[in-house]
Amino acid sequence: MTDTAQVPPSGGRAASPEHLGHVIFITAAAAMGGFLFGYDSSVINGAVEAIRSRYDIGSAALAQVIAIALIGCAIGAATAGRIADRIGRIRCMQISAGLFTISAVGSALPFDIYDLAAWRIIGGFAIGMASVIGPAYIAEVSPAAYRGRLGSFQQAAIVIGIAVSQLVNFGILQLADGDQRGKLLGLEAWQWMLGVMVVPALLYGLLSLAIPESPRYLISVGKVDRAKKVLAEVENKDVDLDARVAEIDHAMRREHKSTFKDLKGSRFYFLPIVWVGIGLSMFQQLVGINVAFYYSATLWQSVGINPSSSFFYSFTTSIVNIIGTVIAMVLVDKAGRKPLALVGSSGMAVALAFEAWAFSAPLVNGKLPATEGTVALIAAHVFVLFFALSWGVVVWVFLGEMFPNRIRAAALGVAASAQWIANWAITASFPSLADWNLSGTYVIYACFAVLSIPFVLLFVKETKGRTLEEMG
Repeated sequence: MTDTAQVPPSGGRAASPEHLGHVIFITAAAAMGGFLFGYDSSVINGAVEAIRSRYDIGSAALAQVIAIALIGCAIGAATAGRIADRIGRIRCMQISAGLFTISAVGSALPFDIYDLAAWRIIGGFAIGMASVIGPAYIAEVSPAAYRGRLGSFQQAAIVIGIAVSQLVNFGILQLADGDQRGKLLGLEAWQWMLGVMVVPALLYGLLSLAIPESPRYLISVGKVDRAKKVLAEVENKDVDLDARVAEIDHAMRREHKSTFKDLKGSRFYFLPIVWVGIGLSMFQQLVGINVAFYYSATLWQSVGINPSSSFFYSFTTSIVNIIGTVIAMVLVDKAGRKPLALVGSSGMAVALAFEAWAFSAPLVNGKLPATEGTVALIAAHVFVLFFALSWGVVVWVFLGEMFPNRIRAAALGVAASAQWIANWAITASFPSLADWNLSGTYVIYACFAVLSIPFVLLFVKETKGRTLEEMG
């Protein structure tokens, strides 16, 4: 078949009722990578103070150990697509599961701080792979009529992974009598926190053995019969498998492989739309959201809250994150992307301003005064809620929809890289900034939330209800 072959569109196929349960299982299994993404990103929260104490390091060195995983994330995300195209989506998932397992064991049993940093880079590489392979695989096996809802499994799995990691950390801390360095079966509590990730990592690997390879990949390597078998498992029983294979093959042949050269504009190096994508990615991180997931236990302990309560508040914040994500998933196609982003920015700005005010109060016997302490806790949860119901989901939707077809892949890569860089900047700088002035740090985050409002109003176009072809 040549590029000029006429292949009739197959329309919005839906899985038959007897297949839908199988499709949901396949999607959930692939989304385990998202669960591990969220779990591994957040589990370090419970070990921060113990690592500082165990290795007697300052805030700057501690920040690098926490943030260094993001280097692995960037490398994993940048290379996962090519790896998956060469060896398949399932094999890529299995490599990711193996790296998660190795990282969990190594992080739980480090010889020194440099050893721990190396294991975290490996875990970061696995996160980067999972962040790319999960959504790609789910999109390729999902029937068109259910693709949006099944695609949301990845984000849901990420926020559930964050919540479960905080719950596990809280449970381990209780077993260790509230001491992050308390002994449990010969290891310190924080080591168990990092090591428990072996369980979901192994489950991810086992589930990857139970799901089929992507039909798109199978067709790309000439395994048409196996591709037909997979399509028969996930789509309507009345679908013409030969026509469906021809349609996929035709679409792949016509795809334009975008490169960085396609992104260049006449001024300011990149095309304006690429800069908008970079701006969205950076604002998502510069409001300080990952401080809530990497450092919240440390933050609350620094203002006088005991370790058990600080871990509990980290868990409740994660539950609020799940609630906000569900709200966004319900509203993003009804209210639109831009209104949600503006509501989120406004809510985050107010919440961060209240946190800055609360943390400006002088500590009394090592604690915030009762009023300021209550305001700080409420504001922290409100901040996470407004982020989750807006920027946490909307940015990914925007990035998937806003770029013209001819530059989409390359532009997404640049925007994702900008997001990892901004994430690293916030994660690496927070301990030192907090030592300098905790209230001032939150003023900075609040300013970024305020600045995101005119950015959205002036530069971001609504993509609700528009086809990808209408983006140019």
